[in-house]
Amino acid sequence: MSAVGSRSRTPAAVLAAIVAAWAAAGIAEAAGPGAVLHGHGAPHTAAEPLWVTVLLPPFWVGAIAFLLAWQVMVAAMMLPSSLPLVRLFAAAAAAQPRPRAAKAAFLGGYVLVWTLFGWFAFAGDTMVHAAVDRTPWLHRHDWLIAGGTLALAGAFQFSALKDRCLEVCRQPGAFMLRHYRRGVPEAFALGRRHGLFCLGCCWALMLLMFAAGVANLWWMAGLTALMVYEKTGRDGRRAVPAAGFLLLACAALVLAHPHWLPPILGGHG
Repeated sequence: MSAVGSRSRTPAAVLAAIVAAWAAAGIAEAAGPGAVLHGHGAPHTAAEPLWVTVLLPPFWVGAIAFLLAWQVMVAAMMLPSSLPLVRLFAAAAAAQPRPRAAKAAFLGGYVLVWTLFGWFAFAGDTMVHAAVDRTPWLHRHDWLIAGGTLALAGAFQFSALKDRCLEVCRQPGAFMLRHYRRGVPEAFALGRRHGLFCLGCCWALMLLMFAAGVANLWWMAGLTALMVYEKTGRDGRRAVPAAGFLLLACAALVLAHPHWLPPILGGHG
């Protein structure tokens, strides 16, 4: 793998996708469409059972719009943290009979994992906000959602699952040596496997985007920098608990002083 690693470089198409995703996110924030991309934007009534909410046509229209935006989020926030493995795979796939198809399959497997997570997160977000609208007490204390999400993300920073998945993501060479196989289906399986480990260490941080607003550039930039540094930074292992303590402190602040919620989470309460 050393020879492959020495020749590895980031594919131009991947770099272009990352740049285009950040440009699209900037345009989206400037245009202010963030509310449309939240699950609670899907219409529902208090008389509907919660599970019915995710079966109605308005939910699916909102889900499709959200998942299109979610692809931008994945390209902007998750691809940068996976560039070491992307470079290694691109170099190895160059010797295959169909290198472009293999690269597309690898990225497709990776994106599929995050797309499925995005759908489940959107459905959960829709049902949570439907429950809030149906319950007067929750409606008066809706800041508990943001505070609870911050607390969940902070606590997960100290979990064994986070550490295990991060260790795999920090060693792309070892991952390639163990799992790389030639062929398009094998490339898809490799991308899917990498996506699962990436999801395993970053899912809780990505949930914060539902509290902050899907097109909030400040949160996007901060979380992207954190996830990249956790995986590739010299002191990435120290950054994990430090971020955990910071997120738990923010959660405590929000829960203790709800009126500070708007400036902390970009005005989404």
